[in-house]
Amino acid sequence: MKLAIFATLAAGAAAFAPSSQVTRSTSLNAAKAGPKLQYVPCISTDDLPKPGTATSGVAAGLAICIAVDPKGAVYALGDKCPPVNQPLSFGKVDKDGTISDPVLGTKFDLKTGEVREWCPSGLGKLIGGLFDPVGVPVYPVKAKGKVVEVQVDVNYKANFEAEYWSGILDAQGKANGKYY
Repeated sequence: MKLAIFATLAAGAAAFAPSSQVTRSTSLNAAKAGPKLQYVPCISTDDLPKPGTATSGVAAGLAICIAVDPKGAVYALGDKCPPVNQPLSFGKVDKDGTISDPVLGTKFDLKTGEVREWCPSGLGKLIGGLFDPVGVPVYPVKAKGKVVEVQVDVNYKANFEAEYWSGILDAQGKANGKYY
């Protein structure tokens, strides 16, 4: 019975393991725009978390983790923790310049997003052992008036979504954002 449960967990986790991407060429790819870095509003300065914690925000459609270290420095990182994409903003910001994944315990460097310690918890060792360590993106951040702004590629979300087919059977609606 234990073997069957372990096999099921391993097979389920393997479904999310990195695999080689096949580049598809469609007429939608022609609509892709080049990267365009720009500071965009993410959260209000009133919503900045207390030192040693983090919160989530959205900048140009991207999930962003805004973390404040114990000394008060503010950092912006991608809000999806590898390998299973739970929110990094639920994590703990440590004195050693890292933020810890709330479930698997992975520690990410606040300045670089690189992995300092990969999946050290019990569950983390089980799941994390199936994946190669992967960091999270980091973004420049600044305060402007009463808003915290994050520099992101404002074309990233649209370019990512350009890979999806859109047409009459598309559950996402029309290409112009309207629904049928």
